[in-house]
Amino acid sequence: QVQLVESGGGLAPAGGSLRLSCTATGRTFSTNTMGWFRQAPGKEREFVAALSGRSTYYADSVKGRFTISGDNAKNTAYLQMNSLKPEDTAVYSCAAGLSGRTTYANWYGYNYRGRGTQVTVSS
Repeated sequence: QVQLVESGGGLAPAGGSLRLSCTATGRTFSTNTMGWFRQAPGKEREFVAALSGRSTYYADSVKGRFTISGDNAKNTAYLQMNSLKPEDTAVYSCAAGLSGRTTYANWYGYNYRGRGTQVTVSS
């Protein structure tokens, strides 16, 4: 079993930065692909970014502002968020262990999912 714990959320001003972390514990050999998703109040959860090996993928809304990276030694994935906008306000959750039959942008395609951390961007 794998547990994912997110951290690093909080309050930031528009134009500011935050770095989220997602640490995996347990059977981490199964976390080959990791993704970040977010859900704003009253909206559906949406894909933000994914890391698979050396490949990275981003939603158009965050491309050029967010960067996903990983530290295998620490079993941790990061999401560096720069130039934050009020519309980035959401609960950010990480996911790991993508099924081979689905896309990295599918939340339910991951075997393990975290509970999320709140990010609030003030205008």
